[in-house]
Amino acid sequence: MGKLITDNRKARFNYEILEDIECGIVLQGTEMKPLRAGKASLSDAYAKIINGELFLMQMHIPKYENGTYNNHDENRKRKLLVHKRELERLERKLEEKHLTAVPLKVYFNSKGFVKILIGIGRGKKNYDKRDSIKKRDTERDMKRLMKH
Repeated sequence: MGKLITDNRKARFNYEILEDIECGIVLQGTEMKPLRAGKASLSDAYAKIINGELFLMQMHIPKYENGTYNNHDENRKRKLLVHKRELERLERKLEEKHLTAVPLKVYFNSKGFVKILIGIGRGKKNYDKRDSIKKRDTERDMKRLMKH
């Protein structure tokens, strides 16, 4: 993985991620400058299959300040690029097991292309979230004790 653009930290807290898929993304020209500046948000984003194609919904990329009248829409749906076999496997999993496709990271790969890591996961219940918080706090306390 290359340079990280943005990370969805809430996704790992709200979902139990079972596996992840690396996807390419179709962007417009004015979307690259804000991404290079690290200005993107995955807070409400999710992936959805529409007519046999994978789309990323609600990913926020702010408008390019120096863009003209043909600047992009900030929350438009963006097509994700995956292999046909991966898409079919993903579609089966999402339908059968009632799982959700959530974007985890957006980054530049070694060739300079924007890639998105999509996690396939199941939503956590409130008691699972409490367990996660408890585990995180105990690990933090252990590290603090080991330091001193």
